[in-house]
Amino acid sequence: MKFDDVLNQIGGFGKFQKTLYVWICLPQILLAFHMFVSIFTGAVPPHLCLSTWPPPANQEPGPSPSPSLSFSFNFSQAELSCSLGGASQTAGLSNSSAQVEDEGFKPAAAAEGECNGGWEYSKEVFHSTVATEWDLVCDNANLNNIGSSIYMFGLLVGAALFGALADKYGRRTIILVGLALQALFGVGAAFAPTFYIYVMLRFVVGTTISAVIMNAFVLGTEWTGPKHRMLAGIITDYFFGVGYILLAGIAYAIREWRHLQLAISAPGFLFIFYIWVLPKSARWLLANQKNEEAMDLIQKAAFVNGQPLGNDIELEQDQKSGKTLEKQRKHTVIDLVRTPKMRRQSLIVFYLWFVNVLVYYGLSLNISDFGTNIYLTQCIFGLVEMPARTITLFTLNRSRRISQLAFLAVGGLACLLTIFIPDDLPMARTALAMVGKFGITASLSIIYVYSAEVFPTVVRQSGIGMGSMCARAGGVIAPTIYLLKRHSQKAPMVVFGLCPLVGAVLTLLLPETANKALPDTIDEVEGGGQRK
Repeated sequence: MKFDDVLNQIGGFGKFQKTLYVWICLPQILLAFHMFVSIFTGAVPPHLCLSTWPPPANQEPGPSPSPSLSFSFNFSQAELSCSLGGASQTAGLSNSSAQVEDEGFKPAAAAEGECNGGWEYSKEVFHSTVATEWDLVCDNANLNNIGSSIYMFGLLVGAALFGALADKYGRRTIILVGLALQALFGVGAAFAPTFYIYVMLRFVVGTTISAVIMNAFVLGTEWTGPKHRMLAGIITDYFFGVGYILLAGIAYAIREWRHLQLAISAPGFLFIFYIWVLPKSARWLLANQKNEEAMDLIQKAAFVNGQPLGNDIELEQDQKSGKTLEKQRKHTVIDLVRTPKMRRQSLIVFYLWFVNVLVYYGLSLNISDFGTNIYLTQCIFGLVEMPARTITLFTLNRSRRISQLAFLAVGGLACLLTIFIPDDLPMARTALAMVGKFGITASLSIIYVYSAEVFPTVVRQSGIGMGSMCARAGGVIAPTIYLLKRHSQKAPMVVFGLCPLVGAVLTLLLPETANKALPDTIDEVEGGGQRK
């Protein structure tokens, strides 16, 4: 009996699988914490430069107290400028160079545009952040963005590293290792003595995100019957959205960045009990010739689901699957771009992966740019995740291509329209950004399904792997897009608007795959024929 037949017999989504999904979904909350905590820990509050101490005329000479204790700064009048003394040189992401109430001192180095006396930061919203502790403003503002890109690069490295290790050592083992490293290095980041050590620790956390999220998805898929796999995948996305929302409340309550980093990381140690409750993948065991252990697991699942199997059940390898694997070994990544039609479709899908993740994280990681309450905006953006992922369940069955095109267009147009909203209407800008987030989140959910159906069987895994790499590249680049604000405040949203619109147009060149048999070979793609 084949494994899929056994799953149908014992229940494709019974009590065993539902319990498994509880264990799979709980870490998704912490994954969301780690993905978006930099919104708060890396925030740059309004700030101004302190001068060396010139005692006011009405003050007696003596030891120079800290200017921050003796003067009252008007941060509410802060300008988006790093120039001291009112010049026009702008910074990438910082609210800087606040005006000082006339108490007898001037900003230091006004002529040179440098700050030799240190910085004073507003504590109205954030008590401390990575930026305030290590002065990542003005000339050093780029380091904040580069740090975020290095973290996202960790996701790319983790996808390649832990994907290969999971095939060798099993999904369960890599999930447990990923959770342990995530907690350890996440807590370590809260005690980082320097910015560079902090970035290094966050990079490792990024690799563990890929380790957990990829292998948890695969483990759940391998235990779930075909009819329930899409719904099960959406459930994990919901828990990620829950983490997205909860982070807003936690960050609101904890305004010190080190305490916040510790609060989102330390709970990871609670997952130690997964050693005893998280099952292995029976499919992986079978693929690695561990049939006896696989059969024991299947019998356990059958018992939990109330559908016990007889002891005379024998599992057999799917010969068709074996032939497919043999065919796949004869093809390489080069085959994705070797022939004209395959090349066109592959490059378009790669671009769609790239642009979806670029805009998704570009919007998600820079919510402070919209001018409204950062905690409220974070909560709203998290809430948007739920309907955006749910609506795809209803549109995908009608048309993959039109669904992809429509949501890309919605996301791109909404982002582009934000550049026409005046600065004194931050709520309108936030509302449009929310619509953009809705469109791009739905589009991102669709590309997972669509790309798997566009590639023929013989190169499907290679195509999905390359698409995932392009997606990670989009994540790496997303934080750096905001450096364009040095040239124009509207430049980032122009990029986030135009790129999805280009993707929407390119989607028209892809085939419709809804309710159609999938191609097995490259010849079928080139000839325009579908399997019957």
